[in-house]
Amino acid sequence: MELREYLSILRKSWVLVVVFAILGLGAGAGASLLATPEYQSRTQLYVSVRSDGGTSSELVQGANYSRQIVNSYVAVVKTSVVLDPVVEQLQLDMTGAELATYVSAASPADSALINITASSPSSEQAALIANAVGESFQEVVRTQLEPETESGASPVSLTTTQNALVPSAPVSPNVLINLALGLLVGLAVGYGIAILRTVLDRRIHSAQDIEQITDKPILGRIIDDPDVEKNRLIVNSMPNSPRAESFRALRTNLQFLNGGSKGRVFVITSPSPSEGKTTTSLNLAFTLAQTGSRVALVEGDLRLPTFAQYLGIEGGAGLTDVLIGRAGLDDVLQRWGQNEFFVLPAGRIPPNPSELLGSAEMEKTLQTLREQFDYVIIDAPPALAVTDAAVLGKMAAGLLVVVAASSTTKQELEGALQSLETAGTDVLGLVATMVPSKKPDGYSYGYGYGRAVTTDAVDSSPGNEQSQATVDQALRGAHAK
Repeated sequence: MELREYLSILRKSWVLVVVFAILGLGAGAGASLLATPEYQSRTQLYVSVRSDGGTSSELVQGANYSRQIVNSYVAVVKTSVVLDPVVEQLQLDMTGAELATYVSAASPADSALINITASSPSSEQAALIANAVGESFQEVVRTQLEPETESGASPVSLTTTQNALVPSAPVSPNVLINLALGLLVGLAVGYGIAILRTVLDRRIHSAQDIEQITDKPILGRIIDDPDVEKNRLIVNSMPNSPRAESFRALRTNLQFLNGGSKGRVFVITSPSPSEGKTTTSLNLAFTLAQTGSRVALVEGDLRLPTFAQYLGIEGGAGLTDVLIGRAGLDDVLQRWGQNEFFVLPAGRIPPNPSELLGSAEMEKTLQTLREQFDYVIIDAPPALAVTDAAVLGKMAAGLLVVVAASSTTKQELEGALQSLETAGTDVLGLVATMVPSKKPDGYSYGYGYGRAVTTDAVDSSPGNEQSQATVDQALRGAHAK
């Protein structure tokens, strides 16, 4: 993915990222509150070698020797010979070996200093342990490691240069660091989940998603309407709305397509149900009629007819009756509205819809409609559910496949296009429905009706400008034919 895509993911999922960032801050604060405070105190010893003479060479040799033995002394500090007396002296509830985990010793490079650090949940106890370990170590060196010589003095002398003090603040937990780490981890987890969701999301969200599957142009982008169930024919009830304008844009693109010998007979289908194909068929046919053209809208979905309910017309007789010879075409065609807009409902549900739609009577019916009307729009069943769309597509100039944004999956679109191609039909283009009226990254385009309208992309994902150019080129090519 490109940088723009990562930024787009962040814009779309910023709430998720913020939620996890807050959770990370809470986790960091909780860890700080629940953690046992740890205090550290340090004492410092200086190692020197006694020299009977006072010449400069002897002093240098003594200093070099003290630096050499310091590293060995550091290892001795955490041994039981040093720590057992400390446990007994301070009456600690642990062994010398256990105390060793709370004591550390180190020597700065090229020095004769030994730093002894003690850790404890109690600040006073940390100081007591550090001082006690320093004293015990001095005694061990004097009596066991470097015992007194005949002169009555140990050749190595350890001097306390800094006593351990009671610390005023714990070294852990570090609240600021815990909060910062919690915030960073929360941001990383939230953004990671957002990226994972995007990668695993197989739904179609953008023109780029469609371009990954097919090179067919996107002929229209229909703005989403949450009240579509109450207002199917919006180009009639709300002609100045942005959604109605998007149907008119689809009409304009469709007018560039040349049907060839099969005339302007177009089948509209979708991969799966509930993707807006019937609503698209109704509004597209009505907008074509508004230009003065004679338009016939045919309900080719004989399995689940809905025109009678949506348009308030008689649905007891229709296409089924024409195909079985029970009624004439003129008897069941119903004019709707003031324009030259005629509707052919499905009629009664037959037991063999595929056979009826693929019959010679259906070809004759379409031929008659082709001769009498400028446009014939056929609303077909979903392509993946049954073969009816492919059967009707062979008799038409081509098909328009409806794709619902954020609903249709890539696999469904790919499967539908493959099945239609296998059947030998011509898919002229796609129609994106349920497109948000405002793109996720905040850009929108107005038509002067007082509301924002998105016309150039399914959403704001990268590649939409290229997709629009592809549409325009395809339409010009089709018009040239």
